Amino acid sequence: MDEAADWLLRLREAAGDPRVRDDFSAWISRSSEHHAAWHRVRESWHLLGEGKPVYEHVWRPRPLQAPSIGVGKGPRVRPGNHSRVTRRRWQWAATTSAIGLAACLLVVVVPSLLLRLEADHLTTTAQSRLVTLEDGTTVYLAADSAIKTDFSANRRQVRLLAGEAFFDVIRNPGRPFVVDASGVKVEVTGTAFDVRLSSSATQVELARGAVGVSFDAAQRGSLARLAPGQMLVVDRKSGAMTKSDIAPEDIGAWREGRLFVNDATIGAVVEQIQRYHTAWIAVPDVTLAQQTVTGLYDLRDPDRALRALVQPYGGKIREVSRFARIVSRL
Repeated sequence: MDEAADWLLRLREAAGDPRVRDDFSAWISRSSEHHAAWHRVRESWHLLGEGKPVYEHVWRPRPLQAPSIGVGKGPRVRPGNHSRVTRRRWQWAATTSAIGLAACLLVVVVPSLLLRLEADHLTTTAQSRLVTLEDGTTVYLAADSAIKTDFSANRRQVRLLAGEAFFDVIRNPGRPFVVDASGVKVEVTGTAFDVRLSSSATQVELARGAVGVSFDAAQRGSLARLAPGQMLVVDRKSGAMTKSDIAPEDIGAWREGRLFVNDATIGAVVEQIQRYHTAWIAVPDVTLAQQTVTGLYDLRDPDRALRALVQPYGGKIREVSRFARIVSRL
């Protein structure tokens, strides 16, 4: 799906480039999974009203024809009223199913496409990437992460759009460096720190230097200052800030394939592991998802990490297929 989304954007940006078309043809013909992913991504994009689809012939299904009724080589028999009613019901059911599928595809695919349009740098599932910004600052992007940069003469700003990143900032007192992670702002002049963004919280871990962390949505615009070896978790719903100590080797531990969490819910940890797992992970047991854990998990083996995460609470991992995992206590 990630590759298909990338191809969609490349084809839109270079629609007349024969080399891009040839490369795309080679990619889509490589496997049935590529063809299916392209079908889903392109159809979802078309539902947004983006005009006639590129490579429409690749994904648009052939129109269905109503079956004729006959015996052997004799003449065809025209369907009766019963057949017409059955056909209308079938068409209604097919249309309803298509609308439902399209809605699901919009929920799953469109946010990923919009993120790609907005981001300047991004990674996909289980992929990490080292980016050097124009001022020499290095940003190490974790899996399934994205950033957007906005540099001016007197300010350097980076928005963490998704996932996690480790920043090693070039010092420049006259040009502060600010990271914005869903309203939580980390401001520095030169330092090294990690920022993790989840659906409900933003976490900052400081390896070197000093940072100020603010959250405008919190009461009185709360400001917290961190020293090396400290971490701060900001609950973006309540505005609560929780500061604690962290071992230097655990700061940005994902760079070495390890995930360190401190008093985090199982649901939140699963959300982090999901970025390293190619299968969709579901935790339908709400009580289990709300249990808290502190530990270190192996991101190089996401299934093993999931088992270690939930076993203390009697949880099990059920492999529905290579595309899905269900976490429960049943």
